[in-house]
Amino acid sequence: MAGLLKNRGTLVRDRPFRSPHHSASGPSLVGGGGFPRPGEISLSHRGVLFLDELTEFKRDVLEFLRQPLEDGFVTISRTRQSVTFPAQFTLVASTNPCPCGYYGDTIQQCSCSPRQREQYWAKLSGPLMDRIDLQVAVNRLKPEEITQQPTGEHSAAVLERVQQARDRAAHRFREERNLLCNAQMQSRHLSQWCKLDDASRSLLEAAINKLGLSARASDRILKVARTIADLAAEDDIKAHHVAEAIQYRTIDRMQ
Repeated sequence: MAGLLKNRGTLVRDRPFRSPHHSASGPSLVGGGGFPRPGEISLSHRGVLFLDELTEFKRDVLEFLRQPLEDGFVTISRTRQSVTFPAQFTLVASTNPCPCGYYGDTIQQCSCSPRQREQYWAKLSGPLMDRIDLQVAVNRLKPEEITQQPTGEHSAAVLERVQQARDRAAHRFREERNLLCNAQMQSRHLSQWCKLDDASRSLLEAAINKLGLSARASDRILKVARTIADLAAEDDIKAHHVAEAIQYRTIDRMQ
């Protein structure tokens, strides 16, 4: 439908990776036209939608992401017809911490005023941030870290561990229709597969009160904690799994 299969056969065999420019319009992101065509979020179905310089996108354009991130599809309505496109994508986004790029930096001092930082982050609404599971601040690398050889885990080992975690989830959901991974769980599933002990529940309640998290953000923490436990090959969610998941929500509203 998008006209992208020319000279490629009839099947897409690789997961898509789409990276629209921050000047992209709402219709180019969601889809549209007189005869509705899929936009970037549907073209990234079962793949990755990468939004670089997230805060440079127009706020109304970013708000279009809310419904497909929640439902996994997007519906475009016209006078004579209504078309639904699939949109189950992994959203990956990056942005600077402030207009000058040095807020929180340990080397260069930030030159932005609090008002400028507030306006900068105001493009990211609370409901949109609620739908982003992992929110991580990445500090500048030190010179010796740039030049030294990487010491991290080999990608093949990570792949094996991730596949084992996904296999655990697939086995857990074997009797559920259209439920393949933890991210697809709905609220009704959380009470069954994300049970917390007293210590974990107290930790989550304290985070909700301190960070002002919404019910949706709380559900996302449970899904991430479930995944962390699966990566550790543990059947039950424990307090340290919840604590790690909470750490990924600490920049919901960075100002």
